[in-house]
Amino acid sequence: MFESVQTLIDEHRRVQEELSDPAVHADAARAKRVNRRYAELSRIVAAYEAWVAATDDLETAREFAREDESIAAEIPAMEEELQHSQERLRRLLIPRDPDDARDVIMEIKAGEGGAESALFAADLLRMYIQYAASKGWKTELLERNESDLGGYKDVQVAIKGSSSDPAQGVWAHLKYEGGVHRVQRVPATESQGRIHTSTTGVLVFPEVDEPEEIQIDQNDLKIDVFRSSGPGGQSVNTTDSAVRITHVPTGIVVSMQNEKSQLQNREAGMRVLRARLLARQQEELDAAASDARRSQIRGMDRSERIRTYNFPENRIADHRTGFKAYNLDQVMDGALDPLIESAITTDEEARLAAVGSDS
Repeated sequence: MFESVQTLIDEHRRVQEELSDPAVHADAARAKRVNRRYAELSRIVAAYEAWVAATDDLETAREFAREDESIAAEIPAMEEELQHSQERLRRLLIPRDPDDARDVIMEIKAGEGGAESALFAADLLRMYIQYAASKGWKTELLERNESDLGGYKDVQVAIKGSSSDPAQGVWAHLKYEGGVHRVQRVPATESQGRIHTSTTGVLVFPEVDEPEEIQIDQNDLKIDVFRSSGPGGQSVNTTDSAVRITHVPTGIVVSMQNEKSQLQNREAGMRVLRARLLARQQEELDAAASDARRSQIRGMDRSERIRTYNFPENRIADHRTGFKAYNLDQVMDGALDPLIESAITTDEEARLAAVGSDS
């Protein structure tokens, strides 16, 4: 059933030997790639060994069960354990998203609902920062465009993980967050106590590890500098420190004014541009990929409504997975694990079914 595992075990042994080579660690980018692959293969090898052990234990128990009733009584539990180990190995053998171990750049944008949408954008930012903290990840605010009432018309944040294991990667968890988030609540500006429905958009991009990964011809860039502005458009900086970068071939535009230095804004803008170009490259690969490799719930339609946050009922609902819970207050404080696990599980099950239908 798991004929391909021996090939992966052999690769695991080779990668382990590669990690002992000082030359690998002299190249930071190469060391990162090798460590990620080793972590991924280690999970598969451990799961395979657990499956083999469970299989051997069950066969041995069946032999002795003819003479010992106490051993026979343990067989149902051992059969169940074998099923669990077999299912775990099957899931680990699903082709993994090659970007899973990457850090991410997230952009949260106000949508329908005006000031209320901008306020909810600030709430979502806080939610993701709290979630990142619970995972031991670091966050860095790259850019923000504040609204008059204290929310955000647009805010960008970089989220950086600490594990080389792709299964624990930031992208592996947050890639499902892209889409339209709908909020139902009484806005702070509502004097009649009426519930309003607003939307806020979230974009998530895997961040480029090394600038060399994405080659950008400087002749393809149009760079404009301008004076930073705050809420309402008023000038907040007396120098032209804000930067707008346009990638002419793709039409991608990135603006940065968070830092007081033009150089810092340019560097931050290039980080975001590389991430968007990487995402565009991956979209093209996904479009050509088989159904088994393409995410079944992380579509590229960024206008898709993925989730509803209903404050009067304290209800959170994910429209892709069917997940529903009445702990919205905890979710807004960063308790996102059940929601994200439901997305991961739904995606895995769909891809398992696709692999099964192809075999």
